[in-house]
This record gives sequence, C-alpha cells and structure tokens, in this order.
Amino acid sequence: MTSSLSPPPFAGRIKKHGRYDYSPIHKRPQFEWPGGKRLAFYLALNVEHFSFGGAMGHTPTALGPPPDPRNYGWRDYGLRVGIWRIFDLAEEFGLPLSHLLNASVCDYAPDIVARIRERHDEIIGHGITNSERQSDMDEAAEATLIKEATETLEAHCGVRPYGWMGPWIAESYVTPDLLKEAGYTFIMDWPADDQPFWMKTRSGPLLSVPYPIEINDSPTMLSRSQPATDFKQMILDQFEEMLRLSEQQSLVFGVSLHTFVAGQPFRLRQIRQALQAITAHPRFNEVWVTTPGGVAAHVAALPAGIIS
Repeated sequence: MTSSLSPPPFAGRIKKHGRYDYSPIHKRPQFEWPGGKRLAFYLALNVEHFSFGGAMGHTPTALGPPPDPRNYGWRDYGLRVGIWRIFDLAEEFGLPLSHLLNASVCDYAPDIVARIRERHDEIIGHGITNSERQSDMDEAAEATLIKEATETLEAHCGVRPYGWMGPWIAESYVTPDLLKEAGYTFIMDWPADDQPFWMKTRSGPLLSVPYPIEINDSPTMLSRSQPATDFKQMILDQFEEMLRLSEQQSLVFGVSLHTFVAGQPFRLRQIRQALQAITAHPRFNEVWVTTPGGVAAHVAALPAGIIS
C-alpha cells in the first residue's frame, strides 16, 4: 500500500545506499531449504594473511611499533597451527567448511590450499591480504584487486569463487557493482538480515547471503574481550533460538571463525563443546548443513519474487 503522507521534512538529510528496499521479515513469502528444512547452518573460516611490519591487523593486545613481531607471529600462528586443528575439528563432526580466503595464502601456505582441495571445501573471495581495505581504494585499484584475487584463487584452488566478503568487511561505494561485473553471484558484507536478499547493482542483481558479525570469534573475544565460554554459550543460544524462530521463516545460522582465534586450544575446546551439543541435538536432523554458496544456489533457483 502506498502512503498518502508527504515525505518528512528531514528526508533529504538521510543518505541512502540504494542497494535494497526495506522489507520486514514477517511479511515475506514463505520458502524452505532442501528437504523441507527451515534452518540452514554453515561454518565460515577466515583464512587471513598479513604484511610483516604493517599496522593493520587483528590483535589480542595493543599494537606495538613496527615491525611488531608479537602480533605478526600471533596471526601467523593461525596458518601454521590453528587452521590444522580446525580442519581436524570439522572432520571430527563431519562438517564442511567455507573458507574466506586471502589470495596471498595460496603462495605463502600451499599446504593449506592442498587440504582445502582434498576436503572439497568451498572458497569465498576475501581479497589478497587483510593488511588492506577496499574502502581505501579508487575504483580502478579495487577492480584490479578483485581480478587478481579471483584469478589467483581459481589457479590454486581449481575452482573460481562466486561469493565474496571483503577484508575487514569493508567496501567502497562501488564494490557491489564491481563484484557483479567480475562474475560474482553473492556477497557477504551486509549483515542486515537472517535471510538472503537481492541487492541492486548497475549491472543487475547480486545476492546478499547472511554472515555473522555477532556469532564471530574475533569481535566477541578480541574486540569485546569476552571469554571463550561466552562464545560457546552464544553459539548455543543462537542455535536454539533460531531453530525456534525458523518455524516461522526459513533462516540462515552461520558461525564465523578465524584461524588465529578459534585455533587457540582453550578456545577450540569451547567450540568443540558447542558443536558437540548442536550435532547431538534431538532436532539436528531438521537442520540443513551447508555453505554460503549452497544457500546462494538454492535461493537463485527459487521462483521470482520469493526473495526480494
């Protein structure tokens, strides 16, 4: 229904992105995941590589003056040690992983790429390094970054990525346009929903797949300094509540991990306990275990108008 009210006097002062329209979740068409399931579940693993001596990067403590070997070494622990423990954890529970992969990892740590290929895990484009942000680039430089990252991942991983999440979840004003033009079909930078939704670009629609910034080890345990036990409880509470809410609408439940955060043994223990509880849940057979790419493919095959 179109409102007959005049626009408020402040309307022109609100900047708009123009990428999608407002849509309240309780008024949307119903749909189901494969097998008639209502809750999709995925594990996303951020596999990130950083420049030595660079100031930008995750940290469990204060940044030091360059070259800051303490923080560089802590991040590198994720590639040398942490990721291998997370691979084993995923195999323990028979779960797929979706890797948000910095392209520079391919040259630096080819053993990681070999394990990803062996497991047939999904690859999501994640820039070249988390020592830079797309939001700091002009359009030409950003287009080059996307092209180089995509070509590198395809060459090393044997399949090109069709999903993207920018380093630091950062975008310029034209990022969705550039990704659509580079052949990407979905993006994970916009944590605006528990369902996928279509975004507008200058070259056609681009799907937004939900990505968690709350059920995410880095902001929980690094930015907010919450203990690993809190993160375990957050995962379990999110699962239980989303399972209940999925009776009303089909939803996406993602858990986001980073190799140098979740890969620490005391945190890994809590994540293992969370996954044990989830996979042993009496209603786990109602959950679709998938990847962001699986979500995107299913949504793309739905009749027009189901997802707006």
